[in-house]
Amino acid sequence: MQPGQVFPAQYAQLLADKAQQVGQLFHSFAMPPVQIFPSPAEHYRCRAEFRVWHEGDDLYHIMFDPETKTRHRIDYFPVAIKTIADFMPRLIDALKRRPLLRNRLYQIDYLSGLSGELLVSLIYKKPVPAEWADEVRQLKAELTTDHSLDFIGRARKQKILVDRDFITEQLQVDNRQLSYQQVENSFSQPNAVVNQQMLGWACDIARQLQGDLLELYCGNGNFSLALAPYFRQVVATELSKVSIKSAELNIRQNQIDNLQVLAMSAEDVSAALAQGNALKHIDLNGLALNTILVDPPRAGLDPATVQLVSRFDDILYISCNPETLADNLQTLIQTHEVQQFAFFDQFPYTHHMESGVWLRRKTV
Repeated sequence: MQPGQVFPAQYAQLLADKAQQVGQLFHSFAMPPVQIFPSPAEHYRCRAEFRVWHEGDDLYHIMFDPETKTRHRIDYFPVAIKTIADFMPRLIDALKRRPLLRNRLYQIDYLSGLSGELLVSLIYKKPVPAEWADEVRQLKAELTTDHSLDFIGRARKQKILVDRDFITEQLQVDNRQLSYQQVENSFSQPNAVVNQQMLGWACDIARQLQGDLLELYCGNGNFSLALAPYFRQVVATELSKVSIKSAELNIRQNQIDNLQVLAMSAEDVSAALAQGNALKHIDLNGLALNTILVDPPRAGLDPATVQLVSRFDDILYISCNPETLADNLQTLIQTHEVQQFAFFDQFPYTHHMESGVWLRRKTV
């Protein structure tokens, strides 16, 4: 499949094939049937990055085939949500008429969401001139949309804001509308529709739990905010300063009063809890940390964090890498049983698989 292509008529079969692969990968584990959460067959991705190709008076987006390195022209991108896909040709057409903005333009990044807001980063090979800001404000006025539209200019060691460097996403979870600040170049879930399904799945499990929740790798509070109503207290940890700042803003704007975010790595949390120390200023004696949620990077959980996780009664494990998940489960199933296993198709038409597992401590 060439970059940027989708095949809606084939999606159901491709999804079934992927789900079968997931089942085969975890067939050696005793677990219930896999729950399958599909993606829209097109217009699903909320982040997109393109190189820009200059050819005489022409200008267009390109992507490279990851295997052959062949260059592919992208005039319309049905992978992206419609806010991005419909805006891309409008932007290219407008840039062609503005030499100051198109000259030495190297890359364009798009960030949007279900809220309809759109943030566009124009990335250049050479420093952005002083007149760039005025010119791009005129471009913004020309390309006005029904929702917020913002531009960022970037070059090496240079970042120019027109107004904002973030969008505010709106997600519907359990009949609640949650607002999330998502900052340019900071991690956010790429498929908002599937993300809502992930959050709903986690909330359905949380209704069956009690006590307090510890979350590692919380990012901008994606799971923390959704799960907060189901626990007495939620303690979430993250290392990225940008993500922590967004999480704290998201806590305030969603009026959540039982969630705290700490600047700690998973390794530091493991060491603190193993020694019975406090987490920053939080007294552990006042918490009933029965449940832990982890959403680690592709490398999975390191051995110390696996041991930490195994101390909790209930574990919610969100994984973007089935191989490292399977490796971690080899240890965790010694003390816990799989209650639910879910496959979330965050990345249709690719080999990537996102999974969710609920494990509960075995009873003697």
